[in-house]
Amino acid sequence: MNQFDVDLFVIGAGSGGVRAARVAAGHGARVMVAESDRVGGTCVIRGCVPKKLMVLAGRYADDFTDAASFGWRIDTPRHDWAALIAAKDKEIARLEGIYTRNLASSNVTLKHDHASIVDAHTVRLDGSGETIRARHILVATGSRPMKDGSIPGMDLAVTSNEMFHLPALPKRLAIIGGGYIAVEFAGLMHALGSEVTLIHRRDRLLRGFDEDIRTALGAAYKERGITLRLGHTVQRLDQTPQGTALTFMDGSSATYDLVMLATGRLPNIQGLGLENAGVTLENGAIAVDAYSTTNVPSIHAVGDVTNRANLTPVAIREGQALANTLFGNMPTTVRHDLIPTAVFSTPEIGTVGLTEAAARDQGRDIAVFQTSFRPIKATLSGREERTMMKLLVDDADDRVLGVHIVGESAGELIQLAGVALTCGATKQQFDDTIAVHPTAAEELVTMRTPVARTKTEDAALAAN
Repeated sequence: MNQFDVDLFVIGAGSGGVRAARVAAGHGARVMVAESDRVGGTCVIRGCVPKKLMVLAGRYADDFTDAASFGWRIDTPRHDWAALIAAKDKEIARLEGIYTRNLASSNVTLKHDHASIVDAHTVRLDGSGETIRARHILVATGSRPMKDGSIPGMDLAVTSNEMFHLPALPKRLAIIGGGYIAVEFAGLMHALGSEVTLIHRRDRLLRGFDEDIRTALGAAYKERGITLRLGHTVQRLDQTPQGTALTFMDGSSATYDLVMLATGRLPNIQGLGLENAGVTLENGAIAVDAYSTTNVPSIHAVGDVTNRANLTPVAIREGQALANTLFGNMPTTVRHDLIPTAVFSTPEIGTVGLTEAAARDQGRDIAVFQTSFRPIKATLSGREERTMMKLLVDDADDRVLGVHIVGESAGELIQLAGVALTCGATKQQFDDTIAVHPTAAEELVTMRTPVARTKTEDAALAAN
């Protein structure tokens, strides 16, 4: 008699959990998934997808403005916030239905319930009280927005979760934070008509990105009219008849109709019963090895709950690799050192590989190729926004170490650059590629003269 009810029990029906479940079932495993919220996870329900739809909505503002320069005559456009939210909700519901149907067609059993771990092989459905014995348990519960409870009045702020369901567009919006989510919402909400102030405690946005990208985005946001309060730390929030008042550590204050907090996310590990099985945590996340297995051999974790690289495509790849490892007789790991990624700010950012600072820290001798130009569309529109592209090349073997882009369609471009870097492309191979003209992308294969070279000994001297 089989001592297990299922071969794989997945806690969380987000992108990583669903991929693991479907691939495992495809290998013949008996799979059950528990989800206490909507199927699809953060990305589909309250993250990447609805955010990108809202980003695209905001970019029409530029298109309407620029159209006259190309001979179009149109009436003054007016945005309907309620119509956008309704259309977004309809699309999210459609995608949720697809995720649910895909699980069913893969012969995966879906339980709409909160699940917690009883021991290394047992899961309890907390709503029904049912217990399931599983050969393997996968935790794929993602992450949630972080709120700093030490700041008085922080409950007056909303997070990215609530931004997708606002009843109306706020006239004055303050966003606290300087990462992906903060800069993306700052750009899209400004484009849709809000007066946006972006508040960050550091002197530049997007910590961890290449310094030239950080500089370019800051300049572009100032040009667009987004107010940047950099080097500012919030001391407290207070509700007033005029709105939510922010008081800063320097004693200054300002009042807004809405305050959004975007200072980071935390792994969703509360109430999972990890302690019952003795699962090890590391800095508040589930510690796993290269195969996404915890210190308990039968318990695994993928995606944001492990805090490795918190991106949806990474969670999907980790889920697939785990299923192949456990049930497909194909031990598979995932590379976390070369991940193409985009920031859907306006202008957009795409990046893959090492930053210039990281390349120097590794002691590499590097050549820096960089260009900045007005895209062809701006020659008629008169818009001041510029495109920036940067290549980092290893002088030792000519291999391209990093590609960084700021400008229209940077996310689309960086996906293809990611293919080249994954294949180990050299600068000479970039140079040998015939350009597509007239495009912005041709600049990636036509930069011939480095703007700087950094030798290991130069970096060491600079550090001293």
